[in-house]
Amino acid sequence: KIEKAKPIKCGTFGATSLQQRYLATGDFGGNLNIWNLEAPEIPVYSVKGHKEIINSIDGVGGLGIGEGAPEIVTGSRDGTVKVWDPRQKDTPVANMEPVQGESKRDCWTVAFGNAYNQEERVVCAGYDNGDIKLFDLKTMSLRWETNIKNGVCSVEFDRKDINMNKLVATSLEGKFHVFDMRTQHPTKGFASVSEKAQKSTIWQVRHLPQNRDIFMTSGGAGSLHLWKYEYPAQRSKKDSEGAEMGVAGSVSLLQNVTLSTQPISSLDWSPDKKGLCVCGAFDQTVRVLIVTKLNKV
Repeated sequence: KIEKAKPIKCGTFGATSLQQRYLATGDFGGNLNIWNLEAPEIPVYSVKGHKEIINSIDGVGGLGIGEGAPEIVTGSRDGTVKVWDPRQKDTPVANMEPVQGESKRDCWTVAFGNAYNQEERVVCAGYDNGDIKLFDLKTMSLRWETNIKNGVCSVEFDRKDINMNKLVATSLEGKFHVFDMRTQHPTKGFASVSEKAQKSTIWQVRHLPQNRDIFMTSGGAGSLHLWKYEYPAQRSKKDSEGAEMGVAGSVSLLQNVTLSTQPISSLDWSPDKKGLCVCGAFDQTVRVLIVTKLNKV
């Protein structure tokens, strides 16, 4: 048990090796710290990353997941999304901020994807006004953006270390959207299917490490929902101009359970034991769960 002066909002092991087990955290003061849990007194890396609270953090290139450099992405209330390489002190390797004259939006969620070789890598960010933006770190440009008309609470690619396949975004109003990221239409972007899961906020989405088409959503009403994505017969088709466009599949509910009277705000799966997961809720309880029969769906 370790106590720190500043409240911690988010954390990830994603940019470290399994041997090191360095935990990267974002706090309410806008600081990004990396802690060696064996010697947690002083951070091994520390930077004042943002002017305001760091809401969300993700890591890639560690734990054997994703090709390329170990990197951390942070999203903040100050409207910026920054990518950090712990080997580079003080300055981010990429900084995505509102253009001159554009109002800054509170960034609630960030996620890495497309890290299937040394060069390719994207960051997806979701904002309080429903904006979803996809930044290409290879070309340092905004690759795609859309709006789901509701605050984006969580985004996650089904896998970080493959060619972009699917992206799930969850919202404040109980809806989630699954985007097929394989085919990008020049004007229409990516095909998607949306599902109204419940009346309350969907705080988080996490894909099953052993099956990328199964994912869990955690809700404001203290419930967990387990979903399965079914691909369409054809994932792409040609429009009237002959351009390739994606075709969205469908989503079905496998199981749901209510565990708490308070929101379940965080969730993670075990990469080793299929079906083992852990969740944290506003009732200050950490629950460890096992989901069975996952090999039958």
